Amino acid sequence: MTDQAPVAYAGLARVLSGVQPTGALHLGNYLGALVKFTRLQHETETFIFVADMHAITQWQDPKLLKSQVREIAAAYLASGLDPKVATIFPQSAVTAHAELAWIFNCVARLGWLDRMTQFKEKSGKHKERASVGLYTYPVLQAADILLYKATQVPVGEDQRQHLELTRDIAAKFNHDYEVPGFFPLPEALTQGPGARIMSLRDGSAKMSKSDPSDYSRINLTDDADAIVQKIKKARTDPEPLPETMDELKARPEANNLVGIYAALDGRTSEAVLAEFAGQGFGSFKPKLADLAVAKLGSVGEAMRGYMSDPAEIDRILDAGAARAREVAAPILAEVKQIVGFWG
Repeated sequence: MTDQAPVAYAGLARVLSGVQPTGALHLGNYLGALVKFTRLQHETETFIFVADMHAITQWQDPKLLKSQVREIAAAYLASGLDPKVATIFPQSAVTAHAELAWIFNCVARLGWLDRMTQFKEKSGKHKERASVGLYTYPVLQAADILLYKATQVPVGEDQRQHLELTRDIAAKFNHDYEVPGFFPLPEALTQGPGARIMSLRDGSAKMSKSDPSDYSRINLTDDADAIVQKIKKARTDPEPLPETMDELKARPEANNLVGIYAALDGRTSEAVLAEFAGQGFGSFKPKLADLAVAKLGSVGEAMRGYMSDPAEIDRILDAGAARAREVAAPILAEVKQIVGFWG
């Protein structure tokens, strides 16, 4: 125990999220994360990082990693994140993430990590060959969030279990060290329409940058011709669009394209069906392509512009890292005091 009681969590709303620099960002990332980040920055204090520490839980080429970090940052900026409003930074530039993760490794229980389904999915049949970092990935994720005492985290369904672990770690730390309320128990921000965009080639699989088929996704750097071609070749079924959501949900490829249209246009899928029910995909796809080009064309152009000036991206990231360190440092110092570390 410490001689001086720590200051309890002050209750300020704060959002934190990040994206790994492990491949080109696509439409699913844009609709499921980036547009949400852009909106949130104007609603509450927002920290958005590039998760390069998480990225190396699986092999990354060191010669490419920095450029991949810059590409994610360029996508953030092109999507509307304002570095004067949101704190944008590379995770590895704030060493407090790693320090707090070690403390949390000693708070979290082995049984908690054994239940994490993502490790089982990513390690496959040969988990003994997976890195220890991949196994403890959720603990570092908890440190990412709690280092800034974030209260809200935008999550998809595949990350909800990790957020629950974060809450468990926060609660156990607060209890074990008798510091009630020191760490908040962060809440999930459900991402709403567009949160789960599926592959253009398989409506039952999530759109992924690791899919070997480039036609399975629309990359943020795709030009107008590529966007049109990919939507034209997107897998569909021969039936016209139905009138009800119950009918649509039984048709995964159709459901995906309607969902994409709805998310891009800021409408519900029901509203899209009300407009297009009874029409075939020969009519619907060109309108979807026009909408996608209109929404994504400027993002791709802006992203390419940022990537042509890496020095400016580096300046923005360095400034964001300095701001993140400023916020994190006193929180980590207090944690160290609570734990009883030297200094």
